[in-house]
Amino acid sequence: MRRIRTVGIAALATTAALGALTAPAGAEARTRAGDCDYPAQQLDLTDWKETLPTGSSGSPTEIKQPALSTYAVDPWFTVNPACTGVQFRAAVNGVTTSGSSYPRSELREMADNGSSNASWSATSGTHTMVFREAFKHLPNDKSEVVGAQIHDDSDDVTVFRLEGSNLYVTKGDDSHYRLVTDSYALNTVYEGKFVVSDGQIKVYYNGTLEATIAHTGGGNYFKAGAYTQANCDKSAPCSDSNYGEVHIYKLDVTHA
Repeated sequence: MRRIRTVGIAALATTAALGALTAPAGAEARTRAGDCDYPAQQLDLTDWKETLPTGSSGSPTEIKQPALSTYAVDPWFTVNPACTGVQFRAAVNGVTTSGSSYPRSELREMADNGSSNASWSATSGTHTMVFREAFKHLPNDKSEVVGAQIHDDSDDVTVFRLEGSNLYVTKGDDSHYRLVTDSYALNTVYEGKFVVSDGQIKVYYNGTLEATIAHTGGGNYFKAGAYTQANCDKSAPCSDSNYGEVHIYKLDVTHA
């Protein structure tokens, strides 16, 4: 079993009927020297790489290990101001990958200490990602951001997607497959979980099973961060001031 460790984040409290989580405390514990310099001091990024909304057209900047362990770039990928997690930001004018028209500041799961792409089967073993995050800012006009997802060798399989105040779990091309809540408020911390085994993906929101999705495709991997679902054709102004942002406080992956 391989575990990705999360640097200590304070316990959560469940409030309200939907199980919304309180913002993480414990910034004082993180003020000792060095803890607030790099995202890798907040989350164990040994088996991840970061894609940024910068670089050249169709070829965004990627940061892999070992460089990722001491890397930060403000405001796209950095420790958040409270020093309680990692800030991911992607502006609508950001560089995109060749396979997408939208920018991202997003981690992609890797293997072998970050030296190779993770690629696992949905029908063999059990693959789990638990994450704690908050959507902090949405782009104008097309106010949509993806905060975490499972991707296979060809496309996204399921994601947590916020549209305004509506938080959805998607299924393939069905972007509105499961409405988790229609009253999500920015800055609300929630805990999501994907569990993949026996050709099924179970998706949880604050401990409640929200969807069970059949999936037998191969080449799977986890992703997490801010994948802004808007660009300069769909959102104004076309500038760095118009962006999507997600803060991640916990990121824990296991394969068994």
